[in-house]
Amino acid sequence: MHNYRMLGRTGEGTFSEVLRCQCLADSKYYACKKMKQRYDSIDQVNKIREIQALRKLNPHPNIIGLKEVIFDPRTGVLALIFELMEMNIYELIKDRRTYLSESRVKLYMWQLIKSLYHMHRHGIFHRDVKPENILLKKDVLKLADYGSCRSMYSRQPYTEYISTRWYRAPECLLTDGYYSHKMDLWSAGCVLYEIMTLRPLFPGSNELDQISRIHDVLGTPSSGVLDKFRVHQSRCMNFNFPPKSGTGLSSLFKSISPTCLDLLSKLCTYDPDERISGKTALWHPYFKDFREAEERARVGKSPAVDERQSSVYPRRRHYHRSHRSHHGYSGTVSHMASESTKLPPILPEASKPALSLHNRASAKMFPAVTQHHQHQQKQQRTHHKRQEGSTFYLPALGKHNSHPEL
Repeated sequence: MHNYRMLGRTGEGTFSEVLRCQCLADSKYYACKKMKQRYDSIDQVNKIREIQALRKLNPHPNIIGLKEVIFDPRTGVLALIFELMEMNIYELIKDRRTYLSESRVKLYMWQLIKSLYHMHRHGIFHRDVKPENILLKKDVLKLADYGSCRSMYSRQPYTEYISTRWYRAPECLLTDGYYSHKMDLWSAGCVLYEIMTLRPLFPGSNELDQISRIHDVLGTPSSGVLDKFRVHQSRCMNFNFPPKSGTGLSSLFKSISPTCLDLLSKLCTYDPDERISGKTALWHPYFKDFREAEERARVGKSPAVDERQSSVYPRRRHYHRSHRSHHGYSGTVSHMASESTKLPPILPEASKPALSLHNRASAKMFPAVTQHHQHQQKQQRTHHKRQEGSTFYLPALGKHNSHPEL
């Protein structure tokens, strides 16, 4: 931490506190997320899901950039250095007296859905999408706080208590941990409504009140939908729900546009099997203007640049069928200049064998590192010498096809 000057606390949570800091090397300002838990070893740090996920997802224009990971083995203190943003969505809307323009809401939602699509196509889902975790800097939106994320290919049941209650999908409330990445899309729908109206969609006081509020608006689901959840029924949830027709989403906000209402309805669909995916949401008519603008920009770019952007923007189904199974980024990471577009460094390690331990931990969490990739990394590491001090850098993973297209 001697390379940074701490300037003050900007927030605090259950597991960490966030400080504003300045890097002494480049004089730029960053956000320092200092973990409250103490860690015993570098291997334990390397298994943290948030660090693994951010290494896998960066760089992306709508994913918070991780610049550096700092671990002091003597004290067990761990700090993550992120790019500094101006505010979160909650801070933007909490004291507003007038509604945001729909064009601005659309811009924010376009970027949020792109971040979720990027996560899901790389086999990760967030599990805690809410206004406090969506950061803004001018008109740029970035999704942050990956402490609750999970692999889409890990075995169910997952943790029952995830995400803030108001943004929790029905399958999270009704089952004992049997949910999927579609829960992120439900949360995105709740965020969309809250940005539009400046008030939460389902502000339940407890789990029973939460599901009751959902039924008040969407109506009680059919027995066929409830039967899907009853197989893994939550121990604290009674399925004898009184029949309700529901007021409908359109009755809650009269001035919403038809395309926005349609997207909101598809995001907040009760049955997760029928709920829209991130990829399909980006092709919704609500985002037509942004798709056309990005398509025009893509046509004018060189092939090398376009290949980098291909993971940000989904192509139509009939484009490039031969490349549909290729996800991820290729190439290696050079020694860092201090830009957030570089992959974050791997942490200081006691000995060289810890690299293989880190790779095995990542393979368990996110099953994307094959023997071919490990061999490729081994060759690349021979060209990367340990820098002076306690930090050196991990080559980026090559392209892989272990994650099916969503």
